[in-house]
Amino acid sequence: MRELEEMIIIPKCKYCGSAEKVVRFGRYKGVQRWWCKKCQKKFVSTDTFPKMKTPIRQIASALSMYYGGMSLNAIRRHIDQQYNYRPSESTIYGWLTRFSKTAVEKARDYKPEVGNVWIADETVLKIGGDKIWFWDLIDTKTRFLLASHMSFTRTTHDARVLLARAARRAEKPPKEVITDKLQAYLDGVELNFGGETKHIQAKGLTADKSTNIIERFHGSLKDRTKVMRGLKKKDTARLLMDGWLVHYNFFRPHEALDDKTPAEKAGIKFPFKHWLDVVSSPQLKVTTEAESLPITTDAVRISPKAVRITPPPPQITPRRKGRLY
Repeated sequence: MRELEEMIIIPKCKYCGSAEKVVRFGRYKGVQRWWCKKCQKKFVSTDTFPKMKTPIRQIASALSMYYGGMSLNAIRRHIDQQYNYRPSESTIYGWLTRFSKTAVEKARDYKPEVGNVWIADETVLKIGGDKIWFWDLIDTKTRFLLASHMSFTRTTHDARVLLARAARRAEKPPKEVITDKLQAYLDGVELNFGGETKHIQAKGLTADKSTNIIERFHGSLKDRTKVMRGLKKKDTARLLMDGWLVHYNFFRPHEALDDKTPAEKAGIKFPFKHWLDVVSSPQLKVTTEAESLPITTDAVRISPKAVRITPPPPQITPRRKGRLY
């Protein structure tokens, strides 16, 4: 019996992380309880967070399924079948917002080594009864999604924000930008990069040079569309758009990249391999809503030799109050 007791692994305290002052504190319904003498708190196991009853693996599984394109109802049914627990939609949204912020905060510190040919495109969805435009820009070499943007309009200002955000992330301008024939891109490329960047307007994005990559790009964005379609709040949409960007770049392998993620192809050594790593990690500092607002075109500061930043265009009054970024 003594040998068996010696084999019991003493866990770290889930509240303060101490491992030296944790002792057994009896059993409840056959489950071992523990007591931390340092912080004076009791806990049952280390596979859940303090004041949360859902195991870490279930939360990570829900995040992975959601960003993979599953609906909330499908996620609830899956968790119910696998673990005999049916969380509410608000509970799942709580997991999504909490850990998406953690992943986004961590991922923004890494600079990808991308190519010189980028592709931009936009699509529209209805969120909260309003039409919202989603702008995306991807690197053709690594499939790394450099920037995303949300807006009520399709103006030159929106195109400039997308392009400037991508250049800021890559820390360089592209040599070529492939887009559809939207005039906003033509003006945006010229105003942001001048004559250093060639703008290729592909009819319907079907030029020979871009056909394959665009088809794969649109196929990937279908999962994001499923994620966003059921949303009702625009502030939540912005956060989950950024969360999907992390999922796409850092956690989702691509066959065209030899089953590597775009981040791996871009030379990034990200500490997290999947959502379980994010959920299991110590929580990072999360910026406030004001701090997390995107940098507008005129605020971008890249080397003057790399990117020509001209004075911002006149502000265009949106059709509704405010603008989504």
